[in-house]
Formats: sequence, structure tokens, C-alpha cells
Amino acid sequence: MASNDLLVCRGLSASVDEKPILHAIDLTVPQGEVHVLMGPNGAGKSTFGHVLMGDPAYELTSGEISFDGEDVTELAPDKRSRAGLFLSFQAPVEIPGVPLRSFLRAIVEGRGEKVKNKEFRKKIQELAKTLDMDPAYLDRELGVGFSGGEKKKVEMLQLLLLQPKLAILDETDSGLDVDALSVVSRGMELYRETCDGTLLIITHNTRILEHLEVDRVHVMVHGHLVAEGDSSLIDEIDANGFERYEAQLADAK
Repeated sequence: MASNDLLVCRGLSASVDEKPILHAIDLTVPQGEVHVLMGPNGAGKSTFGHVLMGDPAYELTSGEISFDGEDVTELAPDKRSRAGLFLSFQAPVEIPGVPLRSFLRAIVEGRGEKVKNKEFRKKIQELAKTLDMDPAYLDRELGVGFSGGEKKKVEMLQLLLLQPKLAILDETDSGLDVDALSVVSRGMELYRETCDGTLLIITHNTRILEHLEVDRVHVMVHGHLVAEGDSSLIDEIDANGFERYEAQLADAK
């Protein structure tokens, strides 16, 4: 393992309800880089993100996960979060009765950070403005009545507030219009600029990637990593899809 490797997965296999989903995944993400995990719907990409976060709904059947030089394979999700892992979800939660502002404060305090009310209010209002969010959103119930674009903006707000070492973004561009996509792209750029952030973007299309300088692309089909390369893979997949990778995997079995 190189000294700048932030995330290292070796032989990672996982199942859901005893059904194998991931098969012997080896994947490394160095500090400060932008990596993309691509594949068709149902390839196991989101499962991989949840396994990295220690979601108990996913059973890790073999392999290990090293993060920032520490073996986190057996760590609970909250401890992984405190260590600097962050996962955005395809379908963000709704929590009636809990204002967004209170939720954001709770997740910061949950990481053991001391929060001064006046400074915190000022900080999140500034971040909301940066993301073209109406500050009134901060007093709305978490996710309730939010459009898909608004929910994604909230995810970017969390990302900029927490500044994790590694942000795993799962289908962040799903269902976004052009304006919302621009805001999300700006959030990712700010995250990279403000804390030398590392990104692992999980997606099945190339739209969000047009706004980023990508270091490495990993291709997953049927729970297997079948290809890895530089950003030129994005253009190849955009033009030809994933069919040849699926055929290669079928031939290898």
C-alpha cells in the first residue's frame, strides 16, 4: 500500500439476504484524487458504497477495507463516519418534525465537534448561499417537500460542512435539471478546493463527469470489477455502453 493511498479494498465480497452481490473487489483510491465507479443499473455499485460505510443490511463475506491507514473492516458506520467517510444516497431521507438546521447541527456534534450556535448559524447560511439555496430551507423539515434538486443541494451542504476525507457520491446527478447539476458540480469543486477532498463517484452515466477532472475510472458489471483506466474510459463508455464489458465477463466464466 502506497503512503498516499486513502482507501484500499482487497478481496471484498458481500451479499444481501444471502445472495452474493460483490465478488472479490480490489480497489484503491489515493488521497486527493477523483475516482469514478461506473456500471449499468444493478451492477452492484451502490452495494459497494454501502459496504464501505458498514451498512448492516449488507453482509461482508470476505476481504478487508483499509481507510487512512486503519483497518475499518469491523468498524460500525458511525465510527467510519467519524474517521472521515461520507456517503450520499440515491434517495435521501425525509424526517418530519426535524428542521434541516437542527439535523446539520446534530451530525456535526455527533462527530464529537463543539458547536457554538451563532457561529454555526452563520456558517451554514454562508454555505447555503454558496449553493444557491434559499436560507429558508434551513428551517424546513428535513427533506419533506423538497424537490430532487433541493435534496441534492442539501447533500452538498452536508459535504461542505463536514469536509470528510473521502466522499462517496452515489448517483448524485440522478433526476437533476441543468441548474441543479451546476450547483452540485460547484459543491464538489468547493469540497475539493477547501480540504483537498477525495471523491469516489458512483454512476451509470457520464453527465456529472463532464464537470470534473477524473483521475481513474473503475468499471463494474454483475458485482465484478472488469476494467480500470484513465478518463478516456468515460468517453468510450459514453459512446458504446457497457455491453462489451458484460460480454468479457461472460466469456471469462
